[in-house]
Amino acid sequence: MNTLNTPSLPPTTTPLRSTWKGLWLLAVAVVHTLFAAVAFQPQLHQIAQRGVFDSVGTDPMVGAVTWFVLFGGVFALLGWAVLLVERHAAPVSIPLRGLGAGLLALTLLGIVLMPTSGFWLALPPALALCWRPRR
Repeated sequence: MNTLNTPSLPPTTTPLRSTWKGLWLLAVAVVHTLFAAVAFQPQLHQIAQRGVFDSVGTDPMVGAVTWFVLFGGVFALLGWAVLLVERHAAPVSIPLRGLGAGLLALTLLGIVLMPTSGFWLALPPALALCWRPRR
């Protein structure tokens, strides 16, 4: 029974090979966030020492780390949304090409600006979301 009064959608019989994109994005988000927790311990410690609220101030490195951590959360939400669409929608009824194009544009910009970054990890699902499904 659904206690939130939201419609309960049964999963479709979509083959597993076409539902990997959301899981991939979720995995990248987890790796991204874990990397932040390890690589940016000094900055995260500063945030905690400053009491969290209004702790970034004008420190550009703490600001960059904050965005890095928050982007992991946004990426996880994106992965979750894609996963839900993949599992509960007929592949042709909800085209994800627009989402894929946006993700691809951001990914390519990230690769151009920072070629030795993890932006490459977003390329496979971005391209797959842009790919026109066979009918």
